[in-house]
Amino acid sequence: MKRLLFLCALLLTISINAHTDPKTKSDKTGSITGKVLDATLNEPLPYVNIILKNTDGTTITGTITLEDGTFELDKIAEGSFIISIQYIGYKTESKNVTIGKGSYKIDLGIILLKESAEGLDEVTVIAETSTIQQKVDRKVITIGKDLAAIGSASELMVGIPSVSVDAQTGEISLRGNQNVRVMVDGKLSNIPTAQLLKQIPSTAIKSIELITNPSAKYNPEGMSGIINIVLHKNTMIGFNGNFNVGLTHEIEAKFNSSLDMNYRNGKFNLYGSYSNNISKNRNRGNIFRPENNSEQFFKFLDKRQSHLFKVGVDFYLDDKNTISFFTTQNTSDSSTEGQTEALFYDNPTFNQSQIFLAESDNESSQYNFDYKHDFSEDGHNIELEIDYNVFEDVTPADFRFLLDSNEDYKDFNNTDRSSTTINLDYVNPLSETTKLELGLQARLFNSDIAYASTGKTLNEEGILRPTPSNDFDYTRDIYSAYGTFSKKFEKWTYQIGLRAESVKEDALALSSEAASTQTFVNDYFELYPSAFFTYTPSEKNSYQLSYSRRVDRPGIGQVNPIKEWSTPLISSFGNIDLRPQFTNSFEANYTRTLKDKKGSITGGVFYRIISDEINRALFIDRTDVNSGRIILTHDNFDDTSAYGIELSSNYKPTKWWSINSSFDLYSQTQKGIAENLTAPIETATIDDIETNIDEVDNVAWNFRMFNNFKVTKTLSFTAFGFYRGKNKNLQFNMEPMYFVNVGARVGFAEGKGTVSLNYNDIFDTMEFAFKGKKPFVQNGAFNWESNTWNVSLSYRFGGGKYRAKSRKRRDNNEKSGGGFL
Repeated sequence: MKRLLFLCALLLTISINAHTDPKTKSDKTGSITGKVLDATLNEPLPYVNIILKNTDGTTITGTITLEDGTFELDKIAEGSFIISIQYIGYKTESKNVTIGKGSYKIDLGIILLKESAEGLDEVTVIAETSTIQQKVDRKVITIGKDLAAIGSASELMVGIPSVSVDAQTGEISLRGNQNVRVMVDGKLSNIPTAQLLKQIPSTAIKSIELITNPSAKYNPEGMSGIINIVLHKNTMIGFNGNFNVGLTHEIEAKFNSSLDMNYRNGKFNLYGSYSNNISKNRNRGNIFRPENNSEQFFKFLDKRQSHLFKVGVDFYLDDKNTISFFTTQNTSDSSTEGQTEALFYDNPTFNQSQIFLAESDNESSQYNFDYKHDFSEDGHNIELEIDYNVFEDVTPADFRFLLDSNEDYKDFNNTDRSSTTINLDYVNPLSETTKLELGLQARLFNSDIAYASTGKTLNEEGILRPTPSNDFDYTRDIYSAYGTFSKKFEKWTYQIGLRAESVKEDALALSSEAASTQTFVNDYFELYPSAFFTYTPSEKNSYQLSYSRRVDRPGIGQVNPIKEWSTPLISSFGNIDLRPQFTNSFEANYTRTLKDKKGSITGGVFYRIISDEINRALFIDRTDVNSGRIILTHDNFDDTSAYGIELSSNYKPTKWWSINSSFDLYSQTQKGIAENLTAPIETATIDDIETNIDEVDNVAWNFRMFNNFKVTKTLSFTAFGFYRGKNKNLQFNMEPMYFVNVGARVGFAEGKGTVSLNYNDIFDTMEFAFKGKKPFVQNGAFNWESNTWNVSLSYRFGGGKYRAKSRKRRDNNEKSGGGFL
């Protein structure tokens, strides 16, 4: 977008001033030109605000830089002025200029903008095409109009380098590992990740940050790092807003929309937003077991209605003190109607058919308070933030059996979860080249899950008894302190840090059977060091080297001993004794700017040393060995390692064609428990169960390519291709997966609106197909609604000049304003 709404109002003011300012009465006028580059990457910065002011600070005129970073201000009357160069996330540069005799054509040459941890005045600017940049401690994928029209955040993530989304569950992984923390504007949410990603429209997303090796100032959870979703902000003077709506369809309809607005006047900035996701999704699958000539069939219909609200206010006490508050409220009502069949072709008397209806009604609330004090020196501040989250979920499930003598039953799961986070952060730029950051944090977490059932189960003696009710109470309190120190030289930059944490975990599982009561207590202290080094020998080359120590604390689902889910032949339980796993992570990256600055390519390698690895354990159900039932859970195993390589690039062969592509390959040795029978299943007993520590060496790779073809200023076409090679885990060998998406986009209303049409998986090739040997030989496939079309509308309204209060994004010490969440 080359013309911004705020410039219209700005230029109108300029026009009025030009006719009233005595300095404009001279017939002799001059011009100012220059070029703006990123000081770190040495790449052009488009859409930078160039503002010309009188020496008393009043605005005269302004413009923005072009795609190549150049700008020109012409028809400037004689006089002395201040030219201000402002851009989102960069420090403002100001220069004094004089138009007069002998200097009517002023060339400022190259202007280098440095990134600012404090953020800058911002407007909503969306580039035509997406870009990939390797920063000091993260990879930033800026979402252009090409990717923004895809649908929800969950669908958008499929095209992000190194990121994978499970099409069945919606769970997200980074570099093949699900131990990743997903944040929105630097904040965690109590909303389940899969639900949250389906709720956020892709048009609301400004960028995706992949922080694969976070520093000590970040919370150390997540072996594979952090995925931070940065949303567009719309907090400018006056009234402004954005509206987005989208419809997707193959078999069932899926609808999402969002509206965010803000009003800033004087010392207040008031903002609010609303979004929804209303959808139906069908998927199906089958699993065949040749050892007993049986086959399972699955059919599911998921229905979802979720609504998310946010309201906030910033109050500017004075130039040095700001108080802010916001709250988000989320409601979700969903259900899954499913039918699973287990057919034994050689012995139909064992056939089972189960129909179930699982409902989920959950609510979550977040309340956030923030106070910030700025000292006299730029970038020197102290900030206190208090964040409180609550989550409530009621999930009844109704199971009915059609072909066997099993009795129908109902399960009831109630979840109450709360978390409180208190942060105190201090930033001191000791000089222009050094910075010290210190912080304290307390995180208090509690979850209570109650389970009851009307059904009956076999005990270890083979006696059918009422299913016991259970209550699982889990508490985890973490107190931490961190410090980081960074220093810049001419071509070198380094940052070192250390985080100290004291953790106490307390779990209690109560059962209606007194003998089944379980407890777990874990109290430990750990240090998490980090180090980052960057070297930029020239404008075309940049090198990064980093190290950090991290931890994967087991999730609630992994430690909860209450049954998580069940089918006729599979049940999943948590392990209350599960311990954290720790990772030492090393990473190196190299970025090269291509000839004529048509793009860049980044290559990287990583290596992880993992202790007390958490992985799957598969057991044969001892209460009914001959049924072929499997019990899934988790356990800790010996140390292991993982490594991988990544390549990503953005390239513009012509003015009308741009390419973003990425390739990643990772390898990891996985260990787990996998049991098998040493006798035929029909005659086997408990004594025939053989338990082994299984080990699998897995190498997986993915390739993505996104093409954008610009036909006119308002019309463009897109094509996206994805291929995932074969890979395997402890239970299955997965077959390759690939698909192709195409789309078209047209802008209207002078760039304020966009209509997009997308056709996904055009060859209908998406399928999760697999083969396995343990604990039983089996193969199968799952399919879902992937061959869909999507139409979406995005429109920006209102008009303002400058962004309001910028808020710190928790966990990465950056800023955010109002916006979507």
